[in-house]
Amino acid sequence: MFLRIVRGFNHLLACGVLALGVAAPLISQRCWAATAKSAGARATSPAHRVVTAPIHAATVHPCADCEIHVVTRGEGLGTIAREYLDRTSYMTIPGLESAIRRTNGWTQKTYFRPGEKVLVPGVLGTPIVAHPIPVPKTFEARGIYLTAWMAGSERGLDMIRRWREAGGNAVAFDIKDVEGRVAMPFSNPLAPKDENPPIRDLPKFVHFLHAHGIHAIARIALFKDAYLAQHDPQLDPRSRQTGQLWRDKGQVVWVDPSLPAVQDYNLAIAKAVARSGVDEIQFDYVRFPASGDEDDAEFSFEAAHPNWQRSDVINAFLKRAYAGLHPMGVLVSLDVFGVAAWEQKVDLAHTGQDIPQMARYWDVLSPMIYPSHFFGFDGIAVPGDTPEHFIGESMKRFRQVTAASGVVLRPWLQAFAWRTPDYSPQYVTEEVSVARQEGGIGFLLWNAGNNYTQALTAMAIMRAAGNKYFRGDELPKRPAAPAGKLRSAASGGACNPGEATY
Repeated sequence: MFLRIVRGFNHLLACGVLALGVAAPLISQRCWAATAKSAGARATSPAHRVVTAPIHAATVHPCADCEIHVVTRGEGLGTIAREYLDRTSYMTIPGLESAIRRTNGWTQKTYFRPGEKVLVPGVLGTPIVAHPIPVPKTFEARGIYLTAWMAGSERGLDMIRRWREAGGNAVAFDIKDVEGRVAMPFSNPLAPKDENPPIRDLPKFVHFLHAHGIHAIARIALFKDAYLAQHDPQLDPRSRQTGQLWRDKGQVVWVDPSLPAVQDYNLAIAKAVARSGVDEIQFDYVRFPASGDEDDAEFSFEAAHPNWQRSDVINAFLKRAYAGLHPMGVLVSLDVFGVAAWEQKVDLAHTGQDIPQMARYWDVLSPMIYPSHFFGFDGIAVPGDTPEHFIGESMKRFRQVTAASGVVLRPWLQAFAWRTPDYSPQYVTEEVSVARQEGGIGFLLWNAGNNYTQALTAMAIMRAAGNKYFRGDELPKRPAAPAGKLRSAASGGACNPGEATY
């Protein structure tokens, strides 16, 4: 035993340790593992570079940015990870749990004795700060959609890596969905109270995206907001017939887009997101209801501005939003119905989406061109199986009606099989090809369940074809790594000082 310890100490000296009983400088992960093995100790696999305390056979500190946690009664691994997550460079609780196990040399350990010491790796000296990475509005984003819950999970982080490896460079993720859930910590009298939002630290998440070369697009569903509609009924439209709350097919899910309080609340969310470092704010549900008995719905602007149409409300809001957000260094984009390009008067009257006017106030317009949704159009029985027609025709029409505005067209394309028997990787490549031929710059793929198996295969096909399907734009630079490396459960260790692992 004595000889094994001596050999271990000799190896520490070779790695840069000065003398017995003297604090050691940084040593690499490889040195740590070899030292532990040569001393007869159980070799650990710490998450990143390590430093020793004064050298004693039973006291070795395995990382430079660890903190020692003394266990109290009833604490388990999950409890400790939840307590420290926001102060570490790790993205998720499972990721930090795995790192704690690796750092302490455990395999399955979950519960501890009171007074036991646990090393928590990746502790940050200061919170991570992210800033938008400026790109022109003509930047060719190649993106997918993720729900907030997916984006904030280990599975979502893995999906982001896979998308990047396949050739993608953008992710659009929910910050507020149609249920009204806000995905990040956000204090506002109108906001839901959520102690555990899906994205616990938005700047940290954005920095993770940037470090992977991903353009960060924060999606905000505006005026379809079930939480707000149900908890603050004074913000809802009213039924002309009954005077009660207006319902969309029996449900109270819409707020009044013309109320200043509703608009201000959504702008407050958007500005908080912009301050967190995202690159683009994307508004969805920028409209009045398009289902239910729309004619029965009464909105506040009808009394305040009797000469206004619904489109006047939407345009006035967009003009104000653009003026408030664009100076913050973010791009601003809009999602609109794909069928809006047909400019049917009934659609304009109900939704208030006057495309030529809306395009004047925004950088990027993202029409949702899902062929399967065009049932009843152009006499085609199975519209889902004719992507070349509906994407081509939609893009032509959008290009024509927005020609004078300078807005960039970046369509949402179908990445799901609903009512589409022929859905396949080749289906996706055809969508992307047609959209580009008709003036689209980049694309976003939509799958509500975030299943992009076919899309990933399609990306491999398109990437191998050179610039046939896309130019290949990338973010202008990768930001410097923060002190204390962003990590997830899949992250490896870094042997060199200052090397970041993502």
